[in-house]
Amino acid sequence: MASQGYGEEELLTNRASVLVSGGTEDERRTWASVAARSFLHEGALMEVRQNEQLVEALKKTRGVVFIPDVARLNFITQGLLVRCLQTQEERPKFIVGLSGGVEPARGKGTLREDLLYRLHRAHVDLSADGMRERMVQRRAQLAADDLARRAEAERLAAEKAAQMKASGVSVKNARMHSRAVSRSASPKVTRT
Repeated sequence: MASQGYGEEELLTNRASVLVSGGTEDERRTWASVAARSFLHEGALMEVRQNEQLVEALKKTRGVVFIPDVARLNFITQGLLVRCLQTQEERPKFIVGLSGGVEPARGKGTLREDLLYRLHRAHVDLSADGMRERMVQRRAQLAADDLARRAEAERLAAEKAAQMKASGVSVKNARMHSRAVSRSASPKVTRT
């Protein structure tokens, strides 16, 4: 799970930026979505797939930014991320995905050493024992939470509509009534 430094569960909720390696892209996205729940009040999860998108993401001061596979970003863009991690105090939580393992990416030269150094204490390996099962459970929990949230929103909307109906006000009548009032209440202007 976490090679050194922070524990995997702790990385889901703290502000540390994280390297998430191994697993499928969907599993890395699930991990990022679970982590983003802790920062939902700061905005929705932002996904970065291209070099140009990272420049926009670096302007954010809060929230969570997910990079599905950092090896797809060029070295210059990875350098911008390193600079942000080194110098910006107010920054989003970056969840940096990497398909495959760290050592193969280092061998191919698709992962900057200085980026790996910045994230070495916050590394989650999704190919570790038990992580695939944990991701399945988390994905199911996310789906259940979303379903419950939608059901609650629908219940609140139905409750509000029932309250409005009970008080004799309907949205359509209120709009028509306000237009009629404004026309009849406005004085007639005649020119002499």
